[in-house]
Amino acid sequence: MLKEFIKYYKPYKKLFILDLLAAFAVALCDLVYPMITRNIMDDVVPNKDVRMLVIFAIALFVIFIAKAFLNYFMQYWGHVVGVRMQADMRSDVFTHLQKLPNTYYNNNKSGVIMSRIINDLMEVSELAHHGPEDLFISIVMLFGSFLILIKINIPLTLIVFSILPIILWYAISQRKKMNRAFKETRVKTGEVNATLENSIAGMRVTKSFCTEEEELNKFNKSNNVFKHAREVAYKVMGTYFSGMFLLIDILELVALIAAGYFTYMNYITLGDFAAYLLYVKMFIQPVRKLINFTEQYQNGMTGFERFIEIVEEETEKESDNPIELKTVKGNIEIENVSFTYEDDNEVFSNLSLDIKAGKTIALVGPSGGGKTTLCNLIPRFFDFTSGDIKIDGISVKDVSLKSLRENIGVVAQDVFLFTGTIRDNIVIGKTNASEKEVIEAAKKAKIHDFVVSLPDGYDTYIGERGVKLSGGQKQRISIARIFLKNPPIMILDEATSALDNVTEYEIQKALEELSKDRTNLVVAHRLSTIKNADEIIVLTENGIEERGNHEELIEKGGVYAGLQRK
Repeated sequence: MLKEFIKYYKPYKKLFILDLLAAFAVALCDLVYPMITRNIMDDVVPNKDVRMLVIFAIALFVIFIAKAFLNYFMQYWGHVVGVRMQADMRSDVFTHLQKLPNTYYNNNKSGVIMSRIINDLMEVSELAHHGPEDLFISIVMLFGSFLILIKINIPLTLIVFSILPIILWYAISQRKKMNRAFKETRVKTGEVNATLENSIAGMRVTKSFCTEEEELNKFNKSNNVFKHAREVAYKVMGTYFSGMFLLIDILELVALIAAGYFTYMNYITLGDFAAYLLYVKMFIQPVRKLINFTEQYQNGMTGFERFIEIVEEETEKESDNPIELKTVKGNIEIENVSFTYEDDNEVFSNLSLDIKAGKTIALVGPSGGGKTTLCNLIPRFFDFTSGDIKIDGISVKDVSLKSLRENIGVVAQDVFLFTGTIRDNIVIGKTNASEKEVIEAAKKAKIHDFVVSLPDGYDTYIGERGVKLSGGQKQRISIARIFLKNPPIMILDEATSALDNVTEYEIQKALEELSKDRTNLVVAHRLSTIKNADEIIVLTENGIEERGNHEELIEKGGVYAGLQRK
């Protein structure tokens, strides 16, 4: 775990080393002050040496100015290192998230994932900056103070430092408790974020059903769980800090009494006594830093551990030497394919279907028959349990996911639009598209006239998830993406379900034009939209129940004819 964390320092190694050197210089500056104080008390004041007093004053002033610049460097550039590392981690985790299978998103809440990327990595950033810096300063101060104190008086130093093993034992014994408590807090923070994100996204539904009180109760329940977890964490932290501060106070008391006694017995001078107390104070300062570092380390490493959990999630499987699909004709062979969800819910078993290039195949049947699931298996949004699916004779498992999906266009019933403009959402189909291509795609999708009627045209902001558009407008934008992408294989899963009859007719004509010389797999509940399909497959929980064209299936008087009568 620590090794993984350290590798993120590598790109900023020079800056990080400079930050540590600045920290080392600050520690040295702090170590000089008690020695000068000792000399002033033992030599300068008794001898009334004003010249040396002025020299020491100037020297300390110069040291303090230098220390101010060093502290500025540490505060600014040290934080820059932490922020850049955080950005790298966030980039890595987002890149990895894009490679995770759809099952991961089915099983994990968006708010929890967001919490891991934002909140957890913020704590990691603080640890990345302050952790090594505080640890390094503390070590320098501890060893520096110890060596100087040894020179003043060995027995006195050993007496004072005998408290240190007790402090270390206490810190280590409390570490595991803090780790568990802070990890639980991280989990509950993610749950609160997930509940909040879900409630905000569904605020319009909440208002329409007047369920504000129920949503508030759900949020309060989640919030109280978080509050309890945080209270437990603070209780553990309170025990830790109160114990540590008590031991530090005992250390100061021992130092004061022991040094006072040694001065009284003339084992050390009055200057030694003053210097000794100052060095003990300095010795306590890094101990306090180490205490703070322990909390920071728990926070940061707990966040990093949760970050690693995502990064180590298994990505979508791809062949070691994937084939790039080029000049796709569009033949699709589904050979004895079985698929079962993670909850052991088998959708279909040993399903076989041969779709010739350029043909339009329609899938119909009752809900739960596996129509949408089959559409998701072809571009490998899910992986089939057994059997094989081939495109132009090549198994989809041997093809690179990128080239596979580049050659397949999908229009789903549940349209997702990104926050942004109409143009932003259309060019997802082809990011380097020209203005002419965008307009042409919009015209084919029957959305152009509406877009140009808006004050900002294609640069109109559509709100989060396209909230400012109607269902039909959102669907047409998603269809425009496909016209722009222009793929050799198209999957239309209830593509016109949100449209009125007139618009549906217009887009259906456009889709038929686009469908020429392409392979088309169409899922539809409105059977009127698939009458002209080359073949209609009736898919039920028993597999392929019927197949044929519209006239043949009506004449047969089976499941399809029954669906037609509804």
